[in-house]
Amino acid sequence: MMALAWLVLLPAGALVARFYKVLPRQDFPAVTDSKAWWRAHLLLQYGGTALAAAGLWTAWDALDGAWNLSNPHAVLGLAVMGLCAMQVVSAWLRGTKGGPTDTHADPADPGTWRGDHFDMTRRRRLFEGWHKRGGYLAFLLAVPATWLGVGLIGLPGWVQALPLVSAAVFAAAYARLTRRRRRVDTWAAIWGPSPKLSQPEPRLGAATATARKGLSRAGSSLEPGAPGRRPSQPGRP
Repeated sequence: MMALAWLVLLPAGALVARFYKVLPRQDFPAVTDSKAWWRAHLLLQYGGTALAAAGLWTAWDALDGAWNLSNPHAVLGLAVMGLCAMQVVSAWLRGTKGGPTDTHADPADPGTWRGDHFDMTRRRRLFEGWHKRGGYLAFLLAVPATWLGVGLIGLPGWVQALPLVSAAVFAAAYARLTRRRRRVDTWAAIWGPSPKLSQPEPRLGAATATARKGLSRAGSSLEPGAPGRRPSQPGRP
């Protein structure tokens, strides 16, 4: 259970959130706010978290709650699960969304668009900074933890190599998608590109070249600090 969670589901969910906020065939920026990546991310992360929690409970029950903290596998495993729990809690505390499509917003009145994400408040920036780095750290620790755990069970050597294979596949996919410029800022993926974005736009067709309208214009007409104002340095996914 732990291996499936940490070597397949959770890293896959991270890649989806990092590189598929805009789908390959999506007419971006004419079409924004695809929910496909969000649903996939939730399914993979909560599914992986549930499997990991089940694996932790199984280990706890087998050992009658007597953790051997002199064992590197136990220490790493508990650290990974602690980071996992913090990821879930941070997601619950990420703040409000805001923007013209928010449930409490009037699309015709930018004054009602205020929200932690749309305004990129300090709360949202802290969440994005931690959520991304905490997730990567958990995966980095999960690889040796899983490798050690497989060794303790006494499975064949090729099985013990699977954590290293998973890490290599993740790194290769991350590098390839980065080279293809698949990464899109979360704010831009939801509300459209802004001239103030601090990253290049993805190569997703000629429509990208026309992306300097809509919310970007609406936001530029607001006073600094007013609801709906696009911050100068948005956080990255």
